[in-house]
Amino acid sequence: MPFVDHGGCRLRYEIDGNPQGPALLFSNSLGTTVQLWEPQLPALSPYFRIIRYDTRGHGASDAPQGPYSVDTLGLDAIAVLDAVAVDHAHVCGLSLGGLTAMWLAVHAPGRVQSVVLASTAARIGTTTMWDERIAQVHASGVESLADAAMGRWFTDEFRKAHPDVVAVHRRMLSETPAIGYAACCAAIRDADLRSEIETITTPALIIAGHHDPVTPPADADDMRARIPAARVALLDGAHIINAEQAAAFNAQLSAFFTEQRSWHG
Repeated sequence: MPFVDHGGCRLRYEIDGNPQGPALLFSNSLGTTVQLWEPQLPALSPYFRIIRYDTRGHGASDAPQGPYSVDTLGLDAIAVLDAVAVDHAHVCGLSLGGLTAMWLAVHAPGRVQSVVLASTAARIGTTTMWDERIAQVHASGVESLADAAMGRWFTDEFRKAHPDVVAVHRRMLSETPAIGYAACCAAIRDADLRSEIETITTPALIIAGHHDPVTPPADADDMRARIPAARVALLDGAHIINAEQAAAFNAQLSAFFTEQRSWHG
């Protein structure tokens, strides 16, 4: 389990896949870890050098006192790329990780070969909503959010059919340190990249879930209107779309990367 130190935080990362393939950096959502991306490994590992890391405040990464900012999270991602000697990579982020991916495409375009923005938005939620979430976590812990979160993360049908998958994600959320979770909530609360993403020139794929109450399809349409080289794929699922619709999600990534002639390096 390798680590890199950046900005007073020790960040855990993992490397999988084809060491000779193009680099693909995954950035996880709020309340998850590198485990979020396991549904993608079988399909993409033969072709890509896959780099996953725990966002600060999550998993085996440190959880320093917050609040954090999307700038800090973006610089963390660059530190991970530097640690594994990757000059540029395809970047895929979900929800909070999508904000990080957007930040990279805006502020470090030379490091980003293409960007996939999954279940995310340039502005997620409202200040009041995130302040209330932070207050709840401080008062009652992250576990108090878990049941409601599963209702947002997965459709009713998926939760009934795949309780094992839901249990894995519920555990990831429940085990997230309260300090780190709240600090990342503050980063989302304070992030508004709507005007900045208009400067993104890298190819962009936006993946949204038809039934996502957190970042609904309207948010995907807004990003598509702002990012010059973007397109949207809508899948039949809720927020954690890469798990609920893993096969379709992987197919979208594969097709997107193939178009850029990067699939085989």
